[in-house]
Amino acid sequence: MTALTLSTAGAATLRADAVVVGVAKSGKTLVVAPGAEAVDQAFDGGLAAVLETLGATGAEGEATKLPAPAALKAPVVLAVGLGSVAEDDKDASGFGTEALRRAAGTAARVLAGAKKAAFALPIGSPEDVVAIGEGALLGAYAYTAYQEDGEGRKKPLGEVALLGAKPRDKAYKAAAERAVAVAEEMNRARDLINQPPNDLTPAAFAAAAQAAGKEHGLKVQVLDEKALAKGGFGGILGVGAGSVNPPRLVKIAYTHPKAERTLALVGKGITYDSGGISLKPAGHNETMKCDMSGAAAVFAAVVAAARLGLAVNVTGWLALAENMPSGSATRPGDVLRMYSGKTVEVLNTDAEGRLVLADALTRASEEEPDAIVDVATLTGAMVLALGNRTFGIMSNDDAYRTAIHEIAGEVGEASWPMPLPADLRKGMDSTTADMANMGERMGGGLVAGLFLKEFVGEGITWAHLDIAGPAFHESAPYGYIPKGGTGSSVRTLVRLAERTADGEI
Repeated sequence: MTALTLSTAGAATLRADAVVVGVAKSGKTLVVAPGAEAVDQAFDGGLAAVLETLGATGAEGEATKLPAPAALKAPVVLAVGLGSVAEDDKDASGFGTEALRRAAGTAARVLAGAKKAAFALPIGSPEDVVAIGEGALLGAYAYTAYQEDGEGRKKPLGEVALLGAKPRDKAYKAAAERAVAVAEEMNRARDLINQPPNDLTPAAFAAAAQAAGKEHGLKVQVLDEKALAKGGFGGILGVGAGSVNPPRLVKIAYTHPKAERTLALVGKGITYDSGGISLKPAGHNETMKCDMSGAAAVFAAVVAAARLGLAVNVTGWLALAENMPSGSATRPGDVLRMYSGKTVEVLNTDAEGRLVLADALTRASEEEPDAIVDVATLTGAMVLALGNRTFGIMSNDDAYRTAIHEIAGEVGEASWPMPLPADLRKGMDSTTADMANMGERMGGGLVAGLFLKEFVGEGITWAHLDIAGPAFHESAPYGYIPKGGTGSSVRTLVRLAERTADGEI
């Protein structure tokens, strides 16, 4: 695992395999960002000119390697693009933390295999340390659990030394610790998402939660198929009925002695989604191990809250099942009696996520938390609406929805507030049961949100994050986003817990 350290050494004097600097485009000019003054001086003030000769533009995601001059202890200089800044911003100081996060991630990916790199990127505040630290640790991520450790496989960057980060300053030290905790938990979520479904069954996921509970002092309760049947969790049982791997409902709770508020997080954990009897068509099954990304995000966020010692109670509910077709599987037309007592006619067994979430939402509501947030790779309709990099936010409270949207933007996660139009509810009426699990095809992501809303306790503030787009990245890596599981929404949930602890929400 990549280490993160704070260093007082200068960029010219620290021994490392490479020194990383930032560059940006200011008007028609390439400028070197703050933090790299010593490196620029080693090039006699001509680093930008040399990089322009090599074709560097300062564009976000760009990485340019060049040999270091003798004045530097590191043999390689890696210049990473920070994007465009205002034309009058000649020192490239007018960029945000997300630009730093992405640049650090790019550098860590490019330097895979190196033992140590000195990051001479702009650091003017503890927030910059969080961004660069997170970006570097997330960019260094690689899932190699099922690959042989041979010569052809590069290991992740060994150590990231942040220059100019004031290691004796408590705020900077706390910022580094926060970056490590959040990034490591995001990478925990990524590991779970990337794990093959023949190994990550509902029982195996529950065991991982129990192990983390022991390590971090969390209270973990696991309901197996017998306990679920005794409790009347018809939604979770109905989804898992076709699999030889029975479902689980996991409660993982972090409590703080000074906490005044409680936040409940509910995660969809379909460890593999074949669609059930409503089988997915060819080409749509190959990545369905990622359908537990919501549960992975919730799990990671609870552990991160514990590691950060936040003064808020955070309870995670992991609704775990494997959706498979078999002689025992739930059929289209079957009626399930949910944990709430409400009956649901199943018109499409591939609309299973809302069924497991409904039971978990009802159970979470019984504990009367101040707010509930559920996270799920719920609908393809949300991907059609917002694309592959943006998650949708729905809520029964417009102010809460706005707050989560702003928090997501603050931590660098793309999101968009979505409505819950009341007129779409009628499409879920059933002549057989209290309601159906399907409604109008158009606005399907909103219909799913309306379904979930029915199972939230009265008077409880609730939000729904549909992360179907950004949860799993199938194209080439970029910034700090790898191919495969991304850990989407973990940072948003952690910051939401921090804001809740501070009484700001």
